[in-house]
Amino acid sequence: MAAGTALFDLTGRVAAVIGGAGVLGGAVCHGFGGAGAAVAVMDRTQERADDLVAALEADGIRATAVLLDASDRASLERARLEVEERLGPVDILVNAAGINSSTPFFDIDVEEWHRILDTNLTSVFLASQVFGRAMVDRGQGGTIINFSSASSDIPLSRVLTYSVSKAGVNILTRYLARELAPYRIRVNAIVPGFFPAGQNRQLLDESRVESILRHTPAGRLGEPDELVGTMIWLASERASGFVTGALIRVDGGFSAMTI
Repeated sequence: MAAGTALFDLTGRVAAVIGGAGVLGGAVCHGFGGAGAAVAVMDRTQERADDLVAALEADGIRATAVLLDASDRASLERARLEVEERLGPVDILVNAAGINSSTPFFDIDVEEWHRILDTNLTSVFLASQVFGRAMVDRGQGGTIINFSSASSDIPLSRVLTYSVSKAGVNILTRYLARELAPYRIRVNAIVPGFFPAGQNRQLLDESRVESILRHTPAGRLGEPDELVGTMIWLASERASGFVTGALIRVDGGFSAMTI
């Protein structure tokens, strides 16, 4: 294997991708598997997870589907044990579960507020506890990669609760990077721009897309596969072993634009 290729080789690693059956999570699963990792597709929808696993296995990738509620600790504990039994201890955890809503501010009720925060933020907190503790106890280090959003630092219109949840992910990521560094566990987040993912497709009407493109130097939306290289880099100890607490933007320059 060439030296450059070896930097991104995940052979022998086990990756658990929460929200793995989604558009972006699925691209990450394929990317990790293509780099040599065994992949646990962890999702709340069994059929979608099974379909993705079938596609991964058709490509010769060792994979399993695990049903879970990412906002419930007991469900996460059961899911971790299932992954360990089928694939082995988890080396790489990806928190990619996410939902969105365009409800106007004065119409947001407490139920919706908690539903979005639980899915997007509480799930990251709980999964990092459950899988992070297992990594600490194992003593072999590990990597946690969280999904943030371009809305996490500069608020976007129409997505208040989502923006709040992703701002929380940023702070949690940096806190955990400091907390877990003594155990050789790295914690980072990617900050995607606008991709046609499941949680925002319903928000991307023609006028919204036009506004986004005016604010994106690349002049287009992202493709899911364009996240994969960054994810593999962050997952690889050889390629990014000194990277922790980082918020890596993959946004076509959206965050660099003002007027």
